[in-house]
Amino acid sequence: MNPAFSVIFLTTLIGAGQGLFLALFTLQSYAAFGLLPKEADGFYATGSLIALAFLALGLVASFFHLGHPERAWRAASQWRTSWLSREVIVLPTFMGVVFCYGLMHFLHWKPQVATLPSGVPVDLSDLFGIFGTMLAFVLFGCTAMIYACLKFLREWNSPLTVVNYILLGGASGFVLAAFYASVAAPELTKFFSGWAFIITFLGLLGRIASLVRNKRLRPKSTIQTAIGVKHPKIVQKSVGFMGGSFNTREFFHGKSEAFFKMLKPAFLVFAFVLPLALLAASFSVASAMLAGFAFIVQYGGLLAERWYFFAEANHPQNLYYQSIG
Repeated sequence: MNPAFSVIFLTTLIGAGQGLFLALFTLQSYAAFGLLPKEADGFYATGSLIALAFLALGLVASFFHLGHPERAWRAASQWRTSWLSREVIVLPTFMGVVFCYGLMHFLHWKPQVATLPSGVPVDLSDLFGIFGTMLAFVLFGCTAMIYACLKFLREWNSPLTVVNYILLGGASGFVLAAFYASVAAPELTKFFSGWAFIITFLGLLGRIASLVRNKRLRPKSTIQTAIGVKHPKIVQKSVGFMGGSFNTREFFHGKSEAFFKMLKPAFLVFAFVLPLALLAASFSVASAMLAGFAFIVQYGGLLAERWYFFAEANHPQNLYYQSIG
C-alpha cells in the first residue's frame, strides 16, 4: 500500500497522547495505594494538557487525508459496522475525558465518591482516570482494527496488529512521561523510565513477531489464477495503463526493494534498540536531555515503523498493476 503521511502522524501522535495519559493514571494509582508519594495536582494537570495537545495534533493531521474535510462528521454515521466510525466517536470522547481529568487536578476539585474495602479513598478524578484508561484501550483497538479487519490484506489481518498498536503507543507515551518527569518531577523519572523500558521491549518482541509472520506469508493468488490460465510460465509486459492511475498510485509505495530492506533494520534500531539503551542509561542519570533524546529518537523510529507497516501490506491488485515483465 502507499502510506499516507497524514495517517502516519495521526496514529503515532494519538498513540503518544494515549500512552502519556495511561502513564499519568498509572502514577496516580500507585500513589493511591501508597506505593509512591502523592504528586502535586499541577503535575497531572500539565501532563494532561500535553497529552491533549498530542491528541489534538493527531486529529488535525487526520483532516489532511480527507478529500472533503467539511464532511468529516459523516464518518461517524456508520458506527455499527465501521471501525473507522467507532474511532471517530471514541477519539473526541477520550479527549473530553482527558480534559476533565486535567481540569479537576488544575482546580484541585476532587470530591471523594467512595472508599475501597481496604480503606483507600476514591475521588472523582480516579473515576475519570479509570474511564479514560478504558477509552484509551478502546481507541487503540478501534484504530488497529481498521487495518486488522481487512482479510484480503494478510499482513494486517492478525491479532499482532492490535497488540503492536497498543504496545507502541504505550511505549511512546511512557517515554514521553519520563521526559516530562525529568523536567517537572525528577524523582519520578526512574519510575516512568522503568515502565517505558518494559513496554518498549515488549513492543520490540511484538514487532519482530509480526515481521517473522509476514515474511512467511505466501500469496494465495497468482497471475495464473487471476486470469484463469494454468500455463506454468506467464510473463506480464504491461501494468494496464499508458500513464499513472489511482490503482498505480494508491496501492503501491513506489520505493525500491533496496529502500524497503534498509528501512526495516533502521526502524528497529531507532524505535526500539536506541530508546532501550537511552532508557537504561536514564536509570543512573536522571537527565532531561537524555530522556528528551530518547523520545525524539523513538518517535522518529515509530514514524518509519508506521510507514513500513502500511507499505508492507500487499494489495492483491498489485499482481497486475505493479508487475512488469
